Amino acid sequence: MILHLRAKPGAKSTALLRAADGSLTVRLKAPAQDGQANACLLAFLAEVFGVSKSSVTLLSGHTAPFKKVAVAGVDQARGAEILARLTGGE
Repeated sequence: MILHLRAKPGAKSTALLRAADGSLTVRLKAPAQDGQANACLLAFLAEVFGVSKSSVTLLSGHTAPFKKVAVAGVDQARGAEILARLTGGE
């Protein structure tokens, strides 16, 4: 499964939010320095989707707020089911 999302580092807590238009935003507790936010993002998404950390790969957006992330071992149907549980957003 491929996710397109916006990362916002430096938040009070880490959370995945889906807006009314379906866009995804991940608020990350980690700061945006030395790759800390990206590491936090990958670990958090692994937890959300129930896969190992090595199954989550940052494909693009290493230094940008807009990220493209691959989650191996999760098909589109299962991913949509997990994302459907998300509420709230921006």
